[in-house]
Amino acid sequence: MNNWEIRDYLVNHNIKPSVQRVAIMQYLVEHRTHPTIDEIYSELLPEVPTLSKTTVYNTLKLFHDNKAVLSLTIDEKNVRFDWDTTPHAHFKCNKCGKIYDVPLQESDIPSFRGESEFVPEETQVYFLGTCKKCI
Repeated sequence: MNNWEIRDYLVNHNIKPSVQRVAIMQYLVEHRTHPTIDEIYSELLPEVPTLSKTTVYNTLKLFHDNKAVLSLTIDEKNVRFDWDTTPHAHFKCNKCGKIYDVPLQESDIPSFRGESEFVPEETQVYFLGTCKKCI
């Protein structure tokens, strides 16, 4: 995605594009590593010297709240972020720590069939194990 496509993506998710927001989204699009707030901050600081860790945190919360990114809680130490909001699962290797996207059909994702007083807004499917590289 180029800069204008990123801006359009943000606007389509009711997010006002700013230099910092565009840079953070561009990073997520270009680095499909499911980064943490600290990773994003460390990588972007040299190119956006006015960036603060608080700005990264608040921006990612805004992105998540507006459904522009997924927040992954697959890692017990850190929340990770994924700009791909299409239905898919994640696999975390217990040896190397890398997180992989796992394609799923929407019909493969479990649905909630609970009581009517519950309204689920998000589903996360993830697997833990050992990746091919670490076997």
